[in-house]
Amino acid sequence: MYQPVKDHQNWFRDSQSGSFDCVDESTYEKYMKAYQAEKKAKEDFSTLQNEVNGLKSDMSEIKSLLLTLVQKSS
Repeated sequence: MYQPVKDHQNWFRDSQSGSFDCVDESTYEKYMKAYQAEKKAKEDFSTLQNEVNGLKSDMSEIKSLLLTLVQKSS
């Protein structure tokens, strides 16, 4: 038996399986586009975090090498 999902027009929940179904294809396509956009944004953010962490590590290494150079020249 299908029950309408509160505050979501054209979406129904199957009470036996617990799955959600959309009876309007355009609504489903909009949902999937929004889902994919959010997923891509999260992946992009994660990639940026990894790149920043890599740059921080590189800067730390450069700083350490510069300090070693200054100490050897003194």
